[in-house]
Amino acid sequence: MAIWHHPITLDLCKQLDQGLHGKGTLMKTMAIEITEIGDDYLTATMPVIPEHHNPIGMLHGGANVVLAETVASYAANFVVDTDKYYCVGQEISASHLKASRNGLLTATAKAFHIGKRSSVWEIKITNSRGELCCVSKMTAAVVERK
Repeated sequence: MAIWHHPITLDLCKQLDQGLHGKGTLMKTMAIEITEIGDDYLTATMPVIPEHHNPIGMLHGGANVVLAETVASYAANFVVDTDKYYCVGQEISASHLKASRNGLLTATAKAFHIGKRSSVWEIKITNSRGELCCVSKMTAAVVERK
């Protein structure tokens, strides 16, 4: 059984990537794309390009965190009634396990906990060869709309 509060589609995710003003968001800047919606997980990809590198030519660790928080934040918002609530990242941690210089990263978010006031997500990021590059955990706060 799906954990999502309402039906979600890849087209909806692309609309959200455009932001409130339709001019794009960090997801567009970083070329992050939601690519798969499972019953209890969400997957996104991000290319590793020179614009995402640190000064020594490897993917900047912050780019991993942006990818992880993006996929977990989308997932957190999809499990709540967005007419009444929205979710924001409250805490995130990341362990960088393997450097990337090129290719495509794939991040998959699965819930550890879905509660009334918060949700906690595990995010695993793999490279084009399927090797684990980063593991992350994000806590999202559930905020009531006023």
